[in-house]
Amino acid sequence: MSEALAWIDAQQSSLQQRLMQWSRINSGSHNLDGLANMHQTLADAYAEVSDSVESITADSYQIVRADGVVEEKQYGRMLHCLKRPEAKRRILLVGHMDTVFPADSAFQQPAQIDDNTIHGPGVADMKGGLLCMLTALKAYEQFTSDPQLGWEVLINADEELGSHGSRATIAKLATHSEIGLVYEPALADGTMVSSRKGSGNFSLVVHGKAAHAGREFNLGRNAIAQLALAMQALHGLNEKRDSIICNLGTITGGTVVNSVADLAICHFNVRTETSEDETWIQNQLKEIIVNINAEDGYSAELHGGLTRPPKDFSPEIKALFTLLSECSEQLGFEIKHQATGGCCDGNNLAAAGLPNIDTLGVRGGAIHTEDEFMLLDSLTERSKLSYLLLEKLNQMDSFEHYMRSQS
Repeated sequence: MSEALAWIDAQQSSLQQRLMQWSRINSGSHNLDGLANMHQTLADAYAEVSDSVESITADSYQIVRADGVVEEKQYGRMLHCLKRPEAKRRILLVGHMDTVFPADSAFQQPAQIDDNTIHGPGVADMKGGLLCMLTALKAYEQFTSDPQLGWEVLINADEELGSHGSRATIAKLATHSEIGLVYEPALADGTMVSSRKGSGNFSLVVHGKAAHAGREFNLGRNAIAQLALAMQALHGLNEKRDSIICNLGTITGGTVVNSVADLAICHFNVRTETSEDETWIQNQLKEIIVNINAEDGYSAELHGGLTRPPKDFSPEIKALFTLLSECSEQLGFEIKHQATGGCCDGNNLAAAGLPNIDTLGVRGGAIHTEDEFMLLDSLTERSKLSYLLLEKLNQMDSFEHYMRSQS
Protein backbone atom coordinates (compact mmCIF):
# COMPACT_ATOMS: atom_id res chain seq x y z
CA MET A 1 0.00 0.00 0.00
CA SER A 2 2.81 2.43 0.83
CA GLU A 3 4.36 1.61 -2.54
CA ALA A 4 1.09 2.52 -4.28
CA LEU A 5 0.83 5.82 -2.41
CA ALA A 6 4.42 6.66 -3.32
CA TRP A 7 3.67 5.83 -6.96
CA ILE A 8 0.69 8.20 -6.95
CA ASP A 9 2.82 10.98 -5.46
CA ALA A 10 5.34 10.45 -8.25
CA GLN A 11 2.62 11.15 -10.84
CA GLN A 12 2.14 14.78 -9.75
CA SER A 13 4.00 16.41 -12.62
CA SER A 14 2.45 14.24 -15.34
CA LEU A 15 -1.03 14.70 -13.85
CA GLN A 16 -0.61 18.46 -13.93
CA GLN A 17 0.53 18.39 -17.55
CA ARG A 18 -2.34 16.13 -18.60
CA LEU A 19 -4.88 18.32 -16.80
CA MET A 20 -3.63 21.37 -18.70
CA GLN A 21 -4.00 19.43 -21.97
CA TRP A 22 -7.53 18.29 -21.12
CA SER A 23 -8.56 21.78 -20.05
CA ARG A 24 -7.53 23.17 -23.45
CA ILE A 25 -10.12 20.95 -25.16
CA ASN A 26 -13.36 22.89 -25.20
CA SER A 27 -16.02 20.37 -24.22
CA GLY A 28 -18.99 22.61 -23.56
CA SER A 29 -22.22 20.64 -23.31
CA HIS A 30 -23.46 21.86 -26.71
CA ASN A 31 -20.10 21.65 -28.50
CA LEU A 32 -20.49 18.20 -30.08
CA ASP A 33 -17.18 18.40 -31.96
CA GLY A 34 -15.30 19.34 -28.82
CA LEU A 35 -17.05 16.60 -26.87
CA ALA A 36 -16.08 14.06 -29.52
CA ASN A 37 -12.44 15.19 -29.13
CA MET A 38 -12.64 14.91 -25.35
CA HIS A 39 -14.40 11.54 -25.64
CA GLN A 40 -11.57 10.09 -27.73
CA THR A 41 -8.93 11.58 -25.43
CA LEU A 42 -10.56 9.94 -22.42
CA ALA A 43 -11.10 6.66 -24.27
CA ASP A 44 -7.38 6.47 -25.03
CA ALA A 45 -6.48 7.27 -21.42
CA TYR A 46 -8.91 4.82 -19.80
CA ALA A 47 -8.09 2.04 -22.28
CA GLU A 48 -4.75 1.72 -20.47
CA VAL A 49 -6.49 0.23 -17.43
CA SER A 50 -9.81 -1.18 -18.73
CA ASP A 51 -10.73 -4.58 -20.17
CA SER A 52 -13.08 -2.87 -22.62
CA VAL A 53 -14.00 0.66 -23.65
CA GLU A 54 -17.11 1.56 -25.62
CA SER A 55 -19.18 4.55 -26.67
CA ILE A 56 -22.85 4.77 -25.78
CA THR A 57 -25.29 7.03 -27.61
CA ALA A 58 -27.23 9.27 -25.24
CA ASP A 59 -30.99 9.65 -25.48
CA SER A 60 -32.05 12.74 -27.42
CA TYR A 61 -33.70 15.69 -25.72
CA GLN A 62 -36.11 18.47 -26.52
CA ILE A 63 -35.65 22.22 -26.35
CA VAL A 64 -38.23 24.96 -26.70
CA ARG A 65 -36.95 27.46 -29.27
CA ALA A 66 -37.55 31.20 -29.12
CA ASP A 67 -40.42 30.74 -31.62
CA GLY A 68 -42.12 28.23 -29.31
CA VAL A 69 -41.35 25.22 -31.50
CA VAL A 70 -40.13 22.11 -29.69
CA GLU A 71 -36.96 20.79 -31.32
CA GLU A 72 -35.20 17.44 -30.87
CA LYS A 73 -31.48 17.71 -30.08
CA GLN A 74 -28.65 15.24 -29.52
CA TYR A 75 -26.18 15.10 -26.65
CA GLY A 76 -22.56 13.97 -26.88
CA ARG A 77 -21.77 10.27 -26.54
CA MET A 78 -21.03 8.59 -23.22
CA LEU A 79 -17.84 6.65 -22.48
CA HIS A 80 -18.26 3.28 -20.78
CA CYS A 81 -15.32 1.26 -19.41
CA LEU A 82 -15.35 -2.21 -17.85
CA LYS A 83 -12.96 -4.23 -15.69
CA ARG A 84 -13.69 -7.77 -14.50
CA PRO A 85 -17.40 -7.74 -15.41
CA GLU A 86 -17.64 -11.31 -14.11
CA ALA A 87 -16.68 -10.27 -10.55
CA LYS A 88 -19.31 -10.85 -7.88
CA ARG A 89 -18.61 -7.49 -6.24
CA ARG A 90 -18.78 -4.42 -8.47
CA ILE A 91 -18.59 -0.67 -8.09
CA LEU A 92 -19.62 2.13 -10.43
CA LEU A 93 -17.47 5.21 -10.94
CA VAL A 94 -19.17 8.17 -12.60
CA GLY A 95 -17.95 11.43 -14.09
CA HIS A 96 -18.71 13.90 -16.85
CA MET A 97 -16.64 15.31 -19.69
CA ASP A 98 -18.79 18.35 -20.45
CA THR A 99 -18.26 21.84 -19.07
CA VAL A 100 -20.48 24.93 -18.98
CA PHE A 101 -18.17 26.91 -21.30
CA PRO A 102 -19.36 27.07 -24.95
CA ALA A 103 -17.10 26.87 -27.98
CA ASP A 104 -17.05 30.66 -28.32
CA SER A 105 -16.32 31.32 -24.65
CA ALA A 106 -13.49 33.72 -23.90
CA PHE A 107 -12.40 31.30 -21.16
CA GLN A 108 -10.44 28.69 -23.10
CA GLN A 109 -6.89 28.43 -21.78
CA PRO A 110 -5.67 27.12 -18.42
CA ALA A 111 -2.86 28.89 -16.56
CA GLN A 112 -0.90 28.23 -13.38
CA ILE A 113 -1.37 31.28 -11.19
CA ASP A 114 0.78 30.22 -8.23
CA ASP A 115 2.70 27.21 -6.93
CA ASN A 116 -0.48 25.33 -6.04
CA THR A 117 -3.28 26.76 -8.19
CA ILE A 118 -4.43 26.25 -11.77
CA HIS A 119 -7.05 28.51 -13.27
CA GLY A 120 -8.91 27.14 -16.29
CA PRO A 121 -12.12 25.74 -17.81
CA GLY A 122 -13.07 22.39 -16.32
CA VAL A 123 -9.95 22.03 -14.18
CA ALA A 124 -12.12 21.44 -11.11
CA ASP A 125 -15.47 20.56 -12.65
CA MET A 126 -14.51 17.94 -13.50
CA LYS A 127 -11.48 17.11 -15.61
CA GLY A 128 -9.35 17.11 -12.48
CA GLY A 129 -11.77 14.60 -10.97
CA LEU A 130 -11.55 12.37 -14.03
CA LEU A 131 -7.77 12.29 -13.57
CA CYS A 132 -8.15 11.34 -9.89
CA MET A 133 -10.51 8.53 -10.85
CA LEU A 134 -8.11 7.22 -13.50
CA THR A 135 -5.04 7.46 -11.25
CA ALA A 136 -6.76 5.61 -8.39
CA LEU A 137 -7.85 2.82 -10.73
CA LYS A 138 -4.34 2.52 -12.14
CA ALA A 139 -2.88 2.24 -8.64
CA TYR A 140 -5.49 -0.34 -7.64
CA GLU A 141 -4.81 -2.49 -10.70
CA GLN A 142 -1.04 -2.17 -10.41
CA PHE A 143 -0.52 -2.67 -6.68
CA THR A 144 -3.43 -4.80 -5.39
CA SER A 145 -2.22 -8.38 -5.20
CA ASP A 146 -5.67 -9.98 -5.39
CA PRO A 147 -8.20 -7.54 -6.87
CA GLN A 148 -11.73 -8.70 -6.08
CA LEU A 149 -13.66 -5.71 -7.36
CA GLY A 150 -15.13 -5.48 -10.80
CA TRP A 151 -15.61 -1.87 -11.79
CA GLU A 152 -17.45 0.15 -14.36
CA VAL A 153 -16.76 3.73 -15.39
CA LEU A 154 -19.40 5.91 -17.02
CA ILE A 155 -18.40 9.38 -18.22
CA ASN A 156 -21.33 11.26 -19.70
CA ALA A 157 -21.42 14.41 -21.81
CA ASP A 158 -24.61 16.07 -20.55
CA GLU A 159 -24.25 16.35 -16.77
CA GLU A 160 -24.15 20.13 -16.86
CA LEU A 161 -27.50 20.09 -18.70
CA GLY A 162 -29.15 17.75 -16.19
CA SER A 163 -28.07 14.31 -17.48
CA HIS A 164 -31.33 13.89 -19.39
CA GLY A 165 -29.67 11.86 -22.15
CA SER A 166 -27.65 9.67 -19.78
CA ARG A 167 -30.15 9.26 -16.96
CA ALA A 168 -31.52 5.91 -18.17
CA THR A 169 -28.00 4.50 -18.64
CA ILE A 170 -26.95 5.67 -15.18
CA ALA A 171 -29.99 3.98 -13.63
CA LYS A 172 -29.30 0.77 -15.54
CA LEU A 173 -25.65 0.58 -14.54
CA ALA A 174 -26.53 1.37 -10.92
CA THR A 175 -28.30 -2.00 -10.67
CA HIS A 176 -24.99 -3.81 -11.37
CA SER A 177 -23.05 -2.32 -8.47
CA GLU A 178 -22.66 -2.23 -4.71
CA ILE A 179 -21.69 1.43 -4.35
CA GLY A 180 -21.14 4.47 -6.53
CA LEU A 181 -18.22 6.91 -6.61
CA VAL A 182 -18.71 10.27 -8.33
CA TYR A 183 -15.89 12.73 -9.02
CA GLU A 184 -17.45 16.16 -8.69
CA PRO A 185 -15.05 18.64 -7.02
CA ALA A 186 -14.87 19.13 -3.28
CA LEU A 187 -14.70 22.66 -1.90
CA ALA A 188 -11.29 24.31 -1.77
CA ASP A 189 -10.92 23.38 1.93
CA GLY A 190 -11.78 19.74 1.16
CA THR A 191 -15.37 19.82 2.43
CA MET A 192 -17.53 17.25 0.63
CA VAL A 193 -21.27 16.93 0.04
CA SER A 194 -23.52 14.70 2.16
CA SER A 195 -26.99 15.45 0.77
CA ARG A 196 -28.35 17.37 -2.21
CA LYS A 197 -31.52 19.05 -3.31
CA GLY A 198 -33.40 17.71 -6.30
CA SER A 199 -33.76 19.70 -9.49
CA GLY A 200 -35.76 20.16 -12.65
CA ASN A 201 -35.77 22.53 -15.63
CA PHE A 202 -38.97 23.86 -17.16
CA SER A 203 -40.12 26.02 -20.07
CA LEU A 204 -43.40 27.91 -19.77
CA VAL A 205 -44.80 28.89 -23.19
CA VAL A 206 -47.66 31.43 -23.23
CA HIS A 207 -49.68 32.13 -26.40
CA GLY A 208 -51.78 35.25 -26.85
CA LYS A 209 -53.16 37.06 -29.89
CA ALA A 210 -51.30 39.52 -32.11
CA ALA A 211 -52.83 42.90 -32.93
CA HIS A 212 -51.76 46.40 -33.96
CA ALA A 213 -50.75 48.21 -30.79
CA GLY A 214 -52.36 51.48 -31.85
CA ARG A 215 -55.38 50.58 -33.97
CA GLU A 216 -56.63 47.34 -32.37
CA PHE A 217 -54.88 47.00 -29.02
CA ASN A 218 -58.03 45.79 -27.28
CA LEU A 219 -58.41 42.96 -29.80
CA GLY A 220 -54.98 41.57 -28.92
CA ARG A 221 -53.93 39.40 -26.00
CA ASN A 222 -50.44 40.26 -24.81
CA ALA A 223 -48.51 37.08 -24.07
CA ILE A 224 -45.69 39.01 -22.41
CA ALA A 225 -48.08 40.60 -19.92
CA GLN A 226 -49.68 37.24 -19.13
CA LEU A 227 -46.27 35.60 -18.76
CA ALA A 228 -45.22 38.40 -16.40
CA LEU A 229 -48.15 37.56 -14.12
CA ALA A 230 -47.25 33.87 -14.25
CA MET A 231 -43.62 34.68 -13.45
CA GLN A 232 -44.74 36.64 -10.39
CA ALA A 233 -46.66 33.57 -9.28
CA LEU A 234 -43.61 31.35 -9.91
CA HIS A 235 -41.27 33.64 -7.99
CA GLY A 236 -43.84 33.85 -5.21
CA LEU A 237 -43.52 30.11 -4.63
CA ASN A 238 -40.19 30.80 -2.91
CA GLU A 239 -42.05 32.53 -0.09
CA LYS A 240 -44.57 29.75 0.36
CA ARG A 241 -42.18 26.88 1.13
CA ASP A 242 -38.67 27.38 2.55
CA SER A 243 -37.37 24.07 1.22
CA ILE A 244 -37.95 24.86 -2.46
CA ILE A 245 -36.27 27.27 -4.88
CA CYS A 246 -37.88 28.50 -8.08
CA ASN A 247 -35.41 30.49 -10.15
CA LEU A 248 -36.53 32.39 -13.23
CA GLY A 249 -33.71 31.95 -15.73
CA THR A 250 -34.40 33.45 -19.16
CA ILE A 251 -37.31 35.07 -20.98
CA THR A 252 -38.11 35.74 -24.63
CA GLY A 253 -41.15 37.19 -26.34
CA GLY A 254 -42.60 39.62 -28.80
CA THR A 255 -41.28 40.94 -32.10
CA VAL A 256 -41.71 44.72 -32.35
CA VAL A 257 -42.94 47.37 -29.92
CA ASN A 258 -45.96 48.40 -31.99
CA SER A 259 -47.47 44.92 -32.12
CA VAL A 260 -49.21 43.05 -29.30
CA ALA A 261 -46.98 40.06 -28.50
CA ASP A 262 -48.64 36.73 -29.21
CA LEU A 263 -45.83 34.58 -27.76
CA ALA A 264 -43.66 34.70 -24.63
CA ILE A 265 -41.49 32.04 -23.04
CA CYS A 266 -39.83 31.68 -19.65
CA HIS A 267 -37.22 29.04 -18.81
CA PHE A 268 -36.86 28.33 -15.09
CA ASN A 269 -35.26 25.93 -12.64
CA VAL A 270 -36.77 24.33 -9.54
CA ARG A 271 -34.91 22.87 -6.55
CA THR A 272 -36.59 20.55 -4.04
CA GLU A 273 -35.53 19.08 -0.72
CA THR A 274 -38.02 16.23 -0.26
CA SER A 275 -40.41 14.07 -2.25
CA GLU A 276 -43.23 16.08 -0.65
CA ASP A 277 -41.69 19.21 -2.17
CA GLU A 278 -41.79 17.56 -5.59
CA THR A 279 -45.49 16.79 -5.29
CA TRP A 280 -46.23 20.28 -3.98
CA ILE A 281 -44.36 22.13 -6.71
CA GLN A 282 -45.93 20.02 -9.46
CA ASN A 283 -49.39 20.87 -8.13
CA GLN A 284 -48.49 24.57 -8.00
CA LEU A 285 -47.26 24.54 -11.59
CA LYS A 286 -50.43 22.80 -12.76
CA GLU A 287 -52.50 25.49 -11.03
CA ILE A 288 -50.57 28.28 -12.77
CA ILE A 289 -51.16 26.65 -16.17
CA VAL A 290 -54.86 26.15 -15.45
CA ASN A 291 -55.21 29.81 -14.46
CA ILE A 292 -53.58 31.03 -17.69
CA ASN A 293 -55.73 28.76 -19.85
CA ALA A 294 -58.82 30.09 -18.10
CA GLU A 295 -58.07 33.62 -19.34
CA ASP A 296 -59.89 34.65 -22.54
CA GLY A 297 -57.63 34.41 -25.60
CA TYR A 298 -54.66 32.86 -23.82
CA SER A 299 -53.18 29.37 -23.71
CA ALA A 300 -50.11 27.94 -21.99
CA GLU A 301 -47.91 24.87 -22.19
CA LEU A 302 -45.36 23.62 -19.69
CA HIS A 303 -42.37 21.60 -20.92
CA GLY A 304 -39.70 19.85 -18.86
CA GLY A 305 -39.89 18.24 -15.46
CA LEU A 306 -38.19 17.26 -12.23
CA THR A 307 -35.40 14.99 -13.40
CA ARG A 308 -33.10 14.73 -10.37
CA PRO A 309 -34.74 13.65 -7.11
CA PRO A 310 -33.31 14.89 -3.80
CA LYS A 311 -30.41 12.89 -2.39
CA ASP A 312 -30.77 12.16 1.34
CA PHE A 313 -27.95 11.53 3.79
CA SER A 314 -28.98 7.91 4.17
CA PRO A 315 -27.52 5.36 6.62
CA GLU A 316 -25.70 3.73 3.70
CA ILE A 317 -24.09 7.03 2.67
CA LYS A 318 -23.17 7.75 6.29
CA ALA A 319 -21.43 4.38 6.42
CA LEU A 320 -19.56 5.22 3.22
CA PHE A 321 -18.36 8.48 4.75
CA THR A 322 -17.21 6.60 7.84
CA LEU A 323 -15.17 4.32 5.61
CA LEU A 324 -13.78 7.28 3.70
CA SER A 325 -12.83 9.00 6.96
CA GLU A 326 -10.74 5.97 7.88
CA CYS A 327 -8.90 6.42 4.58
CA SER A 328 -8.34 10.15 5.08
CA GLU A 329 -6.94 9.52 8.58
CA GLN A 330 -4.27 7.35 6.99
CA LEU A 331 -3.36 10.33 4.82
CA GLY A 332 -3.33 12.76 7.74
CA PHE A 333 -6.43 14.86 7.18
CA GLU A 334 -10.07 14.94 8.23
CA ILE A 335 -13.11 14.52 6.02
CA LYS A 336 -15.85 17.09 6.50
CA HIS A 337 -19.17 17.21 4.68
CA GLN A 338 -22.27 19.37 4.39
CA ALA A 339 -25.60 19.59 2.59
CA THR A 340 -25.90 21.60 -0.62
CA GLY A 341 -28.57 22.97 -2.91
CA GLY A 342 -26.59 21.81 -5.94
CA CYS A 343 -27.21 18.51 -7.65
CA CYS A 344 -25.25 16.06 -9.79
CA ASP A 345 -25.27 12.44 -10.95
CA GLY A 346 -25.04 11.40 -7.30
CA ASN A 347 -28.75 12.30 -7.18
CA ASN A 348 -29.46 9.93 -10.06
CA LEU A 349 -27.50 7.09 -8.50
CA ALA A 350 -29.25 7.54 -5.16
CA ALA A 351 -32.63 7.58 -6.92
CA ALA A 352 -31.68 4.25 -8.50
CA GLY A 353 -30.94 2.84 -5.03
CA LEU A 354 -27.13 3.01 -5.19
CA PRO A 355 -25.36 4.52 -2.13
CA ASN A 356 -22.69 6.93 -3.31
CA ILE A 357 -20.23 9.65 -2.44
CA ASP A 358 -20.25 12.29 -5.13
CA THR A 359 -17.45 14.78 -4.34
CA LEU A 360 -14.36 12.61 -4.67
CA GLY A 361 -12.73 14.95 -7.18
CA VAL A 362 -10.12 17.64 -6.69
CA ARG A 363 -10.34 20.58 -4.31
CA GLY A 364 -11.29 23.75 -6.11
CA GLY A 365 -13.83 26.50 -6.51
CA ALA A 366 -15.54 29.25 -8.55
CA ILE A 367 -16.92 26.49 -10.78
CA HIS A 368 -19.27 27.53 -13.60
CA THR A 369 -17.47 30.89 -13.78
CA GLU A 370 -14.43 32.25 -15.61
CA ASP A 371 -12.61 32.24 -12.26
CA GLU A 372 -12.71 28.42 -11.94
CA PHE A 373 -9.63 27.05 -10.17
CA MET A 374 -8.27 23.88 -8.61
CA LEU A 375 -5.51 23.20 -6.09
CA LEU A 376 -2.67 21.16 -7.56
CA ASP A 377 -1.79 19.17 -4.46
CA SER A 378 -5.31 17.72 -4.49
CA LEU A 379 -4.58 15.77 -7.68
CA THR A 380 -2.47 13.26 -5.78
CA GLU A 381 -4.24 13.73 -2.44
CA ARG A 382 -7.64 12.79 -3.83
CA SER A 383 -6.20 10.05 -6.03
CA LYS A 384 -4.70 8.46 -2.91
CA LEU A 385 -7.97 8.87 -1.04
CA SER A 386 -9.86 6.97 -3.75
CA TYR A 387 -7.16 4.32 -3.99
CA LEU A 388 -7.35 3.64 -0.24
CA LEU A 389 -11.14 3.45 -0.46
CA LEU A 390 -10.85 0.89 -3.27
CA GLU A 391 -8.42 -1.12 -1.14
CA LYS A 392 -10.76 -1.12 1.85
CA LEU A 393 -13.68 -2.17 -0.31
CA ASN A 394 -11.51 -4.89 -1.84
CA GLN A 395 -10.82 -6.37 1.60
CA MET A 396 -14.50 -6.52 2.64
CA ASP A 397 -16.86 -9.43 2.22
CA SER A 398 -19.47 -6.89 1.17
CA PHE A 399 -20.30 -3.25 1.76
CA GLU A 400 -23.73 -4.31 2.99
CA HIS A 401 -22.14 -6.21 5.88
CA TYR A 402 -19.99 -3.21 6.71
CA MET A 403 -23.02 -0.92 6.66
CA ARG A 404 -24.87 -3.19 9.07
CA SER A 405 -21.90 -3.12 11.44
CA GLN A 406 -22.09 0.68 11.52
CA SER A 407 -25.82 0.85 12.29
